[in-house]
Amino acid sequence: MKCTNKQTTIQERKNFRPSGIIRKTMVYAFLCMLIYTMTGCGQASYDMPYDSSYPVSSFQLVQIDDIQTATPFASDICVVSGDIANPDISISDVGSAALFDMNGLETLYAKNPNEQVHPASLTKVMTALVALKHGSPDQLLVASENVKITESGAQLCGLKPGDSMTLEQALHILLLYSANDAAVMIAEGVGGGSMENFIELMNEEAKALGATNCHFTNPHGLTQEDHYVTSYDLYLIFEEALKYELFKEIIQMTTYSTTYTGSDGKEYSMEIKNTNQYLNGNYAAPENITVIGGKTGTTKAAGHCLILLSKNSNGKPYISVIMSADSTENLYLKMNDLLKATH
Repeated sequence: MKCTNKQTTIQERKNFRPSGIIRKTMVYAFLCMLIYTMTGCGQASYDMPYDSSYPVSSFQLVQIDDIQTATPFASDICVVSGDIANPDISISDVGSAALFDMNGLETLYAKNPNEQVHPASLTKVMTALVALKHGSPDQLLVASENVKITESGAQLCGLKPGDSMTLEQALHILLLYSANDAAVMIAEGVGGGSMENFIELMNEEAKALGATNCHFTNPHGLTQEDHYVTSYDLYLIFEEALKYELFKEIIQMTTYSTTYTGSDGKEYSMEIKNTNQYLNGNYAAPENITVIGGKTGTTKAAGHCLILLSKNSNGKPYISVIMSADSTENLYLKMNDLLKATH
């Protein structure tokens, strides 16, 4: 499904003269906005968020130089409302999957893109995004008692209460090793000591990105009621996170070594490997495809999940995602099916 780029200059927006259904929608929106503003309940703007069923789904009203103007809402992202077939792709044994052309703004394939599923550690992409947006890489984080996660099978780097490191160090451990105790330390540190505050920021950021079919209740992705995403929402979150150079730098790394301060004041070393099996050499991408980086996730409820940034032989970038595969082997085999379609 093609997402047309409808970006305009300010002067073009001033000259915009909508007709038909667009004019009717704008008039209705303006009246609602006027009433809302006159009651003292809001600001002088009214957005029409994207929905594939709306007749004017890709426009919103904004105030430009005292003129109410219709501007594109989804002019620089891929948009998908349902399954999209691709003759080069046939994927079974996964809950959902999608392939997005970042340059062409085109969804090349989609299977259950808006189905709400458990995200496992793909949650940590949002954790990293919120931390980068609201924190500082050199911010000092101190682990609380809450890093003592006892859930069976939880990925941990071994943090103890009182241990400290910078946010930049913790983000490496979060994204490469997928450590759940690092996620807790980040959430509490950036959230002003409150994980609940951080989770609220996660959900606010999701809404701001248009990722309205997901909801977060923790920063790590361990299975919890009301914690879910869609493959399309993950695309939106991942695409936004890639705008941060530190995020993009981290997900490309194969290993990471650092030294942090323990609660006893002593220095401790940590060495970790990337859980992405393309980067650690356990699986190979198709010929002429370069996997730049991504994020893995696995729980019993979520199955095996993976989101990737890759490029083809021409250097064109793509985002691909698979949710709920039934095994590690099948996850990477099916991801290769997606990547082959980017030739």
